[in-house]
Amino acid sequence: DSLGRVLAENHYVPADVPPADNGAVDGYALRKQDLHGDRPIPVSARIPAGEAPKPLEPCTAARIFIGSEIPEGADSVVMQERIEVTESGILVQAEVDEGQNIRRRGQDLTRGDLALAKGTQVRPNEMGLLASMGVARVAVLARLKVAILATGDELVDPGTPLGPGQIYNSNRFTLMGLLTEAGCEVVLCETLRDKREATRETLQRAAEAADLVITSGGVSVGEEDHVRAVLEESGSLSLWKMAIKPGKPVAFGAIGGTPVLGLPGNPGSVLVTFLIRQGRNPKPLSGERIPADFTIDSPSIRREFVRARKESRGSGPVVAAYPNQSSGILSSTCWADGLAVVPENSTVSPGDLLTYYSFAE
Repeated sequence: DSLGRVLAENHYVPADVPPADNGAVDGYALRKQDLHGDRPIPVSARIPAGEAPKPLEPCTAARIFIGSEIPEGADSVVMQERIEVTESGILVQAEVDEGQNIRRRGQDLTRGDLALAKGTQVRPNEMGLLASMGVARVAVLARLKVAILATGDELVDPGTPLGPGQIYNSNRFTLMGLLTEAGCEVVLCETLRDKREATRETLQRAAEAADLVITSGGVSVGEEDHVRAVLEESGSLSLWKMAIKPGKPVAFGAIGGTPVLGLPGNPGSVLVTFLIRQGRNPKPLSGERIPADFTIDSPSIRREFVRARKESRGSGPVVAAYPNQSSGILSSTCWADGLAVVPENSTVSPGDLLTYYSFAE
C-alpha cells in the first residue's frame, strides 16, 4: 500500500543485508589452498539455501546453491559449470581466485546505515529494499489534497457538443493526471465562470476543502481574468509573472491560509508550468546535457522550456524541438518526451549543448 507514497521517517538498516556470506552461483565451496593439481577433492556436505552450515571439513568441498550460506573455512565458490564430478570427488577445471562468487555479509546494506531518507517517494524498488530489511509497515505522509479550478465561460466537458465560441476543458484532465501521478488526492474539480463573485466564492470553498488550490487561466491581464484580482482582494498575492516561456502569467498566493497556484490557461503552458514548479525530495533534478538539433535565432529575456525529445543520430543523441512551440499546441506535449531549457538572452544553433529534462524525471 506504500506504492507512490512519500516516506514520513528515515529508515536505518536494522541488520546487515545479506546477514551472512552466501553463494552467488550454484557450485562448490572450498579452500583455494586445498587445490592440488588433478587430485579430486571429496564432497563432505550439501548446503541448501536456508540451512545453517557446519564448518567445512579440511581438504573437502561443500555442494552449495545460489543463496546458500558459505560454511566457515571456505574462501571460494566454483560454479558447477567449471567442475567435473567423479566418484572420488570433484575436479576443478578453472583458475580459482580467493573470494570468487561469494556475496559478502552486508555488501548490500550495513547495519546502522541510512537506507531511505524521509521524503523519498516509494517505488517498487524501495518496496523491495524495505522488505529486504524486514520492514513490514512504513509511515507515509498523508496525500496532499488538491482542488482544481479551470476558468472560462468557453469551457465545456468532453462528451458535450460544442456551441459557438466553446472549447473542451483539457486542462482539467491534464492536471488530474499529473496530480494523481504525483500521489495527490483531487478533492474538488470544477469550472470557474468568468464572474468576480463566483470566482471568489468558489476559491474560498476550494481553500476550505484542500491543502492546495490549482487554477488554470484567470491570472493574466484580461478584463475577465478574475483569479489574480480575487487573490489580491480576499487573500494574498506573493508572486505574479515569471520570466519563463511558456507560462509568463503564473501567480502564487493564498486564501484563508491555503496556498493557491495560478497557472496560465493555455494547455501547453499548464503542463510546462506544473512540471517546473514541482519540488521533489531528496534529490534535485539534474537533467542531461545534449546537443540541440534546432535553431533559435531571436534571443528572449525569458527562460524558455522547449517541448522536445531525444533522437538518435550517427554522432549520438540530440534533442529535437517540436516545430510549433505555441502554448496552445497541446499535441506538442504528446510528440515530445521532455523539455529542453534555453537560457534567457540566448540563441541556439545545432550542436549547442542544452539541459534536457525528460517528462519521466
